[in-house]
Amino acid sequence: MDAAPTAGADRTAGADRTAGAERAAGADRTISGATRPGATPVLLLLGALVVLLMLLSLGLGPVRLSPDAVAAALFGGGTEESRIIVQEIRLPRAILGAAVGAVLGLSGAALQGLLRNPLAAPELFGAPQAAAFGAVLVIATGLADVLSFALPVAAIVFAFLSVFALLAVSGRNAGLLLLILAGMALSALAGAGTALTMNLAPNPFAALEISFWLLGSLEDRSMRHVVLALPCILAGAAILLSQRHAFRVLSLGEESAASLGVDVARLRLLVILGVALGVGGSVAVSGTIGFIGLVGPHLARPLVGWDPGRLLVPSALVGAALLLAADVAVRLLPSTNSVRVGVLTALIGVPFFLYLIVRERRALGGGLG
Repeated sequence: MDAAPTAGADRTAGADRTAGAERAAGADRTISGATRPGATPVLLLLGALVVLLMLLSLGLGPVRLSPDAVAAALFGGGTEESRIIVQEIRLPRAILGAAVGAVLGLSGAALQGLLRNPLAAPELFGAPQAAAFGAVLVIATGLADVLSFALPVAAIVFAFLSVFALLAVSGRNAGLLLLILAGMALSALAGAGTALTMNLAPNPFAALEISFWLLGSLEDRSMRHVVLALPCILAGAAILLSQRHAFRVLSLGEESAASLGVDVARLRLLVILGVALGVGGSVAVSGTIGFIGLVGPHLARPLVGWDPGRLLVPSALVGAALLLAADVAVRLLPSTNSVRVGVLTALIGVPFFLYLIVRERRALGGGLG
């Protein structure tokens, strides 16, 4: 008597398993980007754009250089003046523009993938603010004038301290909400420390120097800055890129990712550490440059899709292109005083951020009323 119902139940369960497998396969195809065109042409085009902007950066300035003069100076030819301008003044600036922009874009994509929130940015966990606080302390005390490497070293050390403080406050296995709240508290603390340091600066010129440094700039950088910052930037980028497959699985949800073997707590730790390394190294040599990490991933998504693992490298290239373009733009603006690149990125980034908020509100069905 029970044979027929049992067989029916087995068929139903089998059908459910088959349907579930098909849905999982479909989700996996969507996540992996199988429905999108290949990313290689996009990466090649973005890479070419970054190289083009770097070459353009080498030719622009108070002394304009032709492409032929830039190429000759890069390889040791041309006049002595052009070699000094290209190799010692503009090349470090172009390298740092590409490296800083890339790690900011990469960090933004990693955090948006970790939090599954399109509004996430590197500033969320306090590393940039802490790095800026460390640099401000060095400037205010005069150590930056005595030891040329003191400013970048202090910025990197304080970025690390912010990570250790974040993990000490929240714990290794803390949830995302607790991490975000701890990051906000550390950001506020670093900002208050920066303001207090500027207020107590014994030399008014030191306070002025701090104000200009906080605006963010790539001017007057040398190969020494490149050597100091690049190892941290590359190490941070390597950590974030090593987790690209975990980001893909995490997009299914934390519980699903854990069931598929992803250590979510370890992933959070590595992402925060990678962001602190990369952003700390970038703040050390460029000051605070905002919104590249927010805007870069959003510009890359239409090109490669929503797969958070696949988005990392394109976001890095878009971030590099954005910062290089902004640095070129500030040199072309008609102004008696040089406009800081951090000011320009903020002027572009704030309206974009507001647009994202409105778009998210509409997506949630809130409308504008």
